[in-house]
Amino acid sequence: MNLRDKLRGLLVRLYARRVEGHLDHAQVPQHIGVIMDGNRRWAKASGSTTEHGHRAGAEKIEEFLGWCTETDVKVVTLWLLSTDNLDRPQEELVPLLGIIEDVVRTLAADGRWRVHHVGTADILPAHVQTALKEAEEGTAHVDGILVNVAIGYGGRQEIADAVRSMLLDAQDRGTSLEDLADSVTVDLIGRHLYTGAQPDPDLVIRTSGEQRLSGFMLWQTAHSEYYFCDVFWPAFRKVDFLRALRDYAARGRRYGS
Repeated sequence: MNLRDKLRGLLVRLYARRVEGHLDHAQVPQHIGVIMDGNRRWAKASGSTTEHGHRAGAEKIEEFLGWCTETDVKVVTLWLLSTDNLDRPQEELVPLLGIIEDVVRTLAADGRWRVHHVGTADILPAHVQTALKEAEEGTAHVDGILVNVAIGYGGRQEIADAVRSMLLDAQDRGTSLEDLADSVTVDLIGRHLYTGAQPDPDLVIRTSGEQRLSGFMLWQTAHSEYYFCDVFWPAFRKVDFLRALRDYAARGRRYGS
């Protein structure tokens, strides 16, 4: 690292401290959703392989959760793999699934996070399903940040699954279709989502410069604030995170009004 890079790094750290020092923890979002985008483009820009890009993105996750702990965030939802991603070429998908399994096991072994899967488990390979089940069971007692790992996740599929769950539950209770129709509310459907009784995301962060949700938590983000960052996910820094929190705190939330 040359002198210019060292100086730049020092200035960024000093700026991050300044931003953090002015951060009002009472204004911190309780639930943050993250669309971790840009692994492949980061790899291409740095002359690395796609697999290396995904591994670099995976390594960023624990660091990010550490920042969330420092700022009193309670719930984090990480979009690791969409249902559409499962259509990627096998030469990319197979290593990616292995990396995701490693992420899940690492988060569970850390001891600071409570891991919860959101997504359709039965479309995932058996080894990933096993890792998810063991992580959920092994961290159920942890009193730390609730980390939703969105794997095999699609927003439309989640809503379809919620409606299906609601119908099956009504059937089990002997509720007629007419009575069910009369009782359907936003809250009832919400209770059958993958996130169940969790609070909806206050803030959604998407890296890489893309400015769309791509189906991420379609139901839950109706009143969320969005922060789009130009930085690729593997290069996402604490100062970028703090800027997102500062931007969020400066907004007057209207909840759809």
